[in-house]
Amino acid sequence: MSRPAPDTPVETKWEGRFVTVKQQGTWEYVSRSRGIHAAVILAIDDAPDGRHVILVEQYRVPMGKNCLELPAGLVGDDTAGEAAEIAAARELDEETGYAAAHWRNVGEYYSSPGMVSESFTLLVATGLTKVGEGGGVDSEDIIVHRVPLAGIEDFVAAKRAEGCGIDVRVAMLLVGGLLGAA
Repeated sequence: MSRPAPDTPVETKWEGRFVTVKQQGTWEYVSRSRGIHAAVILAIDDAPDGRHVILVEQYRVPMGKNCLELPAGLVGDDTAGEAAEIAAARELDEETGYAAAHWRNVGEYYSSPGMVSESFTLLVATGLTKVGEGGGVDSEDIIVHRVPLAGIEDFVAAKRAEGCGIDVRVAMLLVGGLLGAA
């Protein structure tokens, strides 16, 4: 598809509480409603028993199966103007039962820019302390995994073999990058 002219209007085709379907020229795409975006957390546990990463697994309706992911949540879905760091701390606690002493914002990223305008802020969380059970709120039914980094490839392969979907952000654990700087 070609780039629409800058003055091509954006039409809202449908809007729900969290998602809006838009069209600009021949491009159709989805965005988050109300200007909200996501915070994604790379939680690294440097414990005496070795370096671990905290992952979550939960059922995802669009996929029709469980998905292995980094902890994440929406920024500003309940509080306008919320900082990504505040949302990340809340989501890390709710989803995993961990709190972090140190946070590092490593920038804004886009999930699937050919189809979705949603961005997420990626934050690295270290100095973890277990403060609760995790598992999410309401009926989220989140499974928390504390995975040794030395065994991450085998863990992901085993989850994939079980039929679990793997979020693309988990790939950064397989190729490094942020882990050396965490």
